[in-house]
Amino acid sequence: MPQAASFPIKKNVMLPEGTFDGKVAFITGGGTGLGKGMATALSSLGATVAITGRREAVLKSAAEEIEEKTGNQVLFTSCDVRDPVAVKEAVQHIVDNSSVPDIVINNAAGNFISPTERLSTNAFSSIIDIVLKGSINVTLETGKRAIAANKPCVFLAITTHYTKYGSGFVVPSACAKSGVETLHQSLAVEWGRYGMRFNCIAPGPIYTEGAFSRLDPTGDFINEGVKGIPTGRLGEVEEIANLATYLVSDYASWLSGDTVVFDGGEFNALAGEMNGLRRVKDEEWDLMAKLIKKSHAEQKNKSK
Repeated sequence: MPQAASFPIKKNVMLPEGTFDGKVAFITGGGTGLGKGMATALSSLGATVAITGRREAVLKSAAEEIEEKTGNQVLFTSCDVRDPVAVKEAVQHIVDNSSVPDIVINNAAGNFISPTERLSTNAFSSIIDIVLKGSINVTLETGKRAIAANKPCVFLAITTHYTKYGSGFVVPSACAKSGVETLHQSLAVEWGRYGMRFNCIAPGPIYTEGAFSRLDPTGDFINEGVKGIPTGRLGEVEEIANLATYLVSDYASWLSGDTVVFDGGEFNALAGEMNGLRRVKDEEWDLMAKLIKKSHAEQKNKSK
């Protein structure tokens, strides 16, 4: 079987230096993983970044690391996005120390694998509360402030590529992320008149320690699941950070209400009925071609 092409991975930011000078970017779940990667990229491009999460020590460490790397201010405040009062206090902290955010990234998430019949209603609700209700809390709090300040704001959410058709064993996440996409699609229309844009990124598997400890505790997915990705590898944090910075920048100012699937072609590979034929070897194709030709000739002779 032919090997997947080896595509180069660019670790540096792609946008021009100073792209986000004077901008304030608010990222939930910004202390680790994808959130930290996006925070670092935005900060390196000039933004004043504000990160939130539930663990203050992790946020403090991430903020100091990003500031040292980029030389730009990074604000942080602990916040449980499930709590609208806590969200309001976190946003007020950002406003008091900078301004109403110009960019909001709903990245805070929760997910784990489990047969759905093993889930309690509390376990199901915990994911809905973090992902969907948390995004609603953050979007309403920041959006209302931006409207009152007559300040255009760009919103981005990190969802998943299985929102369209669902996925077994991660049903709470599928439900919650689908709701987030609908929230963004709806507000792209309703709040477009305020100069706001709303988009989502639906990533496939991008390795982060926190996510994979819950979604791939044995490591089997990395070893086996990657075989179903046409590009032949997992995504990199720097790649999604580059995509995110583009989507929230003025270079994408006519893009709103959309979801960008970013998964190395994995979803298309799973969706196409005949895509499993990628596993057929060249010599097997030779044999099948002969059989098809023989069958065609037999059918032709019968029709005479």
